[in-house]
Amino acid sequence: MGNAAMKPVPKITDTEWKIMRVVWAKHPITAAGVIEQLVTADPTWHPKTARTLLARLVRKGALDYEPLVAERECMKAASESFLERVFGGSLQPMLAHFVEERRLTKKDLDALRRLLEDGADRESSQRGRKRWDR
Repeated sequence: MGNAAMKPVPKITDTEWKIMRVVWAKHPITAAGVIEQLVTADPTWHPKTARTLLARLVRKGALDYEPLVAERECMKAASESFLERVFGGSLQPMLAHFVEERRLTKKDLDALRRLLEDGADRESSQRGRKRWDR
């Protein structure tokens, strides 16, 4: 997986995500093991469909004998694609939407506030460093 950062992350469908989550969580795992996990979690999975999707993930370059892309890389690519498609690439309207539309607990809001403050702190410290490095 070390070279995965150098090549583009393949686009993975929602159903392929289910397979990759099993692979990432259970690696090393055989194709039969992946199928068993899927069917155990959801009996509507058909082994033939799972094999077809596994083959497709191999063709896309997401999977071989081991995952060729990291879960974090796929999450980053999918979230950036979503942000661009739905919110024109802007974080503020996306955050506003989720804060307004989802019922956030006080704990959720506190965690979100800490994340935003930490991000702002990192941003200001990076700007300060750049100014002194000039």
